[in-house]
Amino acid sequence: MNLWLSLLVGFKEIWAHKFRSFLTMLGVILGVASLLSMFSLTAGMAHGVREYITQLGGIELVGVIKQEVPVEQEYKWEISPGRTVADAEAIAKIPHLVSLVSPVVELPINIIAGPNNFRYEAQAVWPDYLPINKHNVAFGRPLSWLDVEEAKHVCVVGRLVVDKLWPDRPDYNAVGETVLINQRPFTVVGIFEFYESDRDKRRRELGIDKASAYSSSGNLRSPSSSSYSRSSSRYSSFTRKNSTVVMPISTAFYEFKSANVVGKEDQGPDYRLDRLIFQVADIDRFKETLDRVADMLRVTHRGIDDFGFDTREEWFERNEEYIRNVRASGGLIAGISLLVGGIGITNIMLASITERIREIGVRRAVGAKGRDIFIQIVVESAVIGVIGGLLGLVASLGVMKILVAISPGDNAPVLEFENVVISFSFAVIIGVVSGIYPAVKAARIEPIEALRYG
Repeated sequence: MNLWLSLLVGFKEIWAHKFRSFLTMLGVILGVASLLSMFSLTAGMAHGVREYITQLGGIELVGVIKQEVPVEQEYKWEISPGRTVADAEAIAKIPHLVSLVSPVVELPINIIAGPNNFRYEAQAVWPDYLPINKHNVAFGRPLSWLDVEEAKHVCVVGRLVVDKLWPDRPDYNAVGETVLINQRPFTVVGIFEFYESDRDKRRRELGIDKASAYSSSGNLRSPSSSSYSRSSSRYSSFTRKNSTVVMPISTAFYEFKSANVVGKEDQGPDYRLDRLIFQVADIDRFKETLDRVADMLRVTHRGIDDFGFDTREEWFERNEEYIRNVRASGGLIAGISLLVGGIGITNIMLASITERIREIGVRRAVGAKGRDIFIQIVVESAVIGVIGGLLGLVASLGVMKILVAISPGDNAPVLEFENVVISFSFAVIIGVVSGIYPAVKAARIEPIEALRYG
């Protein structure tokens, strides 16, 4: 008996007992739907975490942090100058391992434009700071090396700063405006694009949040009501990024760090950094890069190990492990559902054999071999698994749409082709395996006993 004929017989048998076949497939349908939904949810979680980390600089971003010196160096720790621009210059000389580097000085500021003011924290940096932190300029230009070399009084600000200083400007383009930063005049040369999480973007697109109405390109979307306000009062993980004010680090040193008054005594310029960040050029050479940077910093710190590294690698790996554990737990539950579906297929195939025992006997009597009977039963079982798997895929799409509608967020389900293939393959495998025992039992039926049955 050829395979094509076996498939036809299998489909006819399913069609002849439609309701019974559907109930048999139900376990497979639910198993595939739950398995694919679980895969899609965990893929959405992974996508959300990776997108968030990427927006904040990615795992390739590394910070040089201050730490306690070893006990054996405590007596000479004062000879280290600490983190300075010289450290950044030294790190920048490792071009094959480090792609970008920027020193950072953090300044509490009061920025004034006309009657409005904004109190926050400015970042005095090199131009590399912007690509390291994944900043994109929507209007104007970013900082340049000429700005740093000439200590220009220029700044680039985030969208929330524009909201505070120019609340009635519809296009958000404040390039060319003059502001006072701690009473010093600065020219705004650039405006960053508006940053938001996938969750906030989805809520806005669904009309749940009308307070934040920015398009992904940074342009203002048309407000849907008169109660529309320019910026959301709800704090998000990107609020800090949207409140960024950056200026050349040389300007900050000349204007705000040229004197360090302690009590009534001027201690002179303070050129120490608050942060020092760099971007690893090749993630596969991550440890090698850190070792090389550490060697360079020991030279600039005069042999004192008063520094360490703040990496996101451990955070990323911890999130990945959590996602793997969730996937394994969900896969186990979905697997149990598929197993129950397989037991149902086995049960219905055994019942089908009992109903068709005389048919099997006739086929054996006219020359059909045991393997023909075996193949026929396995094919019928596999057909049930295939149809159940296809219906399960359709059901999973409905489930995911419900999940997205109920809880639009960063972890919204993401449908991946490989997960579709895996889920469907499991359904087919369950269908084939579930038919093996009934097929073996049917193949061993003796023709004479089968013809005598009933």
